[in-house]
Amino acid sequence: MGVGKKVLDDVKPYLMMVLLQVGYAGMYIVSVASLKQGMNHFVLVTYRNIVATAVMMPFAIFFERGLRPKITMPIFIKFCGLALLEPVIDQNLYYLGNKYTSASFSSALVNILPAVTFIMAIILRMEKLRFRSRHSQAKVAGTMCTVIGAVLMIMYHGPVVQFPWAKGAHHADPAAAAAAQSSGRWLSGTIMIIASCVAWAGFFVLQSNTLNSYPAPLTLTSIICGMGAVTNAGVTLVAERHDMGVWKVGLDTRLFTVVYSGIVCSGVAFYVQGLVTKTRGPVFVTAFQPLCMLITNFMGSIVLKEETTLGSVIGAAIIVLGLYSLIWGKSSDILDSKPANSASEKLALPLTSVSTNGNSGNGGANGCNGGRHVCGGQVADDVETPAPVKGAICY
Repeated sequence: MGVGKKVLDDVKPYLMMVLLQVGYAGMYIVSVASLKQGMNHFVLVTYRNIVATAVMMPFAIFFERGLRPKITMPIFIKFCGLALLEPVIDQNLYYLGNKYTSASFSSALVNILPAVTFIMAIILRMEKLRFRSRHSQAKVAGTMCTVIGAVLMIMYHGPVVQFPWAKGAHHADPAAAAAAQSSGRWLSGTIMIIASCVAWAGFFVLQSNTLNSYPAPLTLTSIICGMGAVTNAGVTLVAERHDMGVWKVGLDTRLFTVVYSGIVCSGVAFYVQGLVTKTRGPVFVTAFQPLCMLITNFMGSIVLKEETTLGSVIGAAIIVLGLYSLIWGKSSDILDSKPANSASEKLALPLTSVSTNGNSGNGGANGCNGGRHVCGGQVADDVETPAPVKGAICY
């Protein structure tokens, strides 16, 4: 029974992320269909987060009753940052970029997200980087590959690639498609998608940090979506003040897009990403984007009759290659973190080891070594701590 539970715990993060990518792929398809039917992207984001808040708040109230820590000013500032990065900046830029390009192109370009997250994590010292290590070299090489692939997708288009499953589908004239892709509208959409990836990466990094000080993921999800909905509603009122008719949504694809993206891609996605980020880190969460790309390309070529150019295919392949080089490099971090959950740590007395450098677990396991501890009534520092007496108790 213990072995089965351990296997389930190991598989659970992978399974959650795979299912999440399937959900995102569906959102890419229905959102492009709605936006091209004339739905305003500001309104879509506002309604999406209202739905997510309404769905997630009852779960937060019921399941996290008495577990929510006090909201201090630093935590509130983090809430504001999360609401601004994801529901407002990322979603609006991505939807607009998606509208200006295509679902398949945007889902492929979003694969730069792990590399952007990795660079941001290095800058904030959340990631280890040792240049003599093969794993660290793989991380750097993978990041460079994703950047090269993204640049190739932007600079080179080439002929249209016909997929086997889309042979019977009617496509637009290749010359017209190439002209549309070379327009300033397409370039603007590409820049918006890249900017949305930067905001999304910032959201993952900040979410990982926030969960350490506010370990209530359901409540955090509700707050992010609620604050995001209010903020984006204000932005919409200012941006669309001359056309209040944009708020109307009929019983069609637009309503389905709002409900689907609100429940699956805001409510459930934020919660699942928070859980996995807490155990595996923000880079792991972003490492499953290629699966979403494959599903979106398949569905987009059939449902939306979209065309994929050779440059997009080659660029996406290079990005995926770099992505999994980055994942292989990340595997060393997971292995390095295993000893932290070993039996030696479990022997430490709870709430009795005080550390000023965040390594209190090591102090309990090593008899007052590591950090700054009170041992036998005396304060002991790292540098001059003598070897502990056998049988001594650390408080």
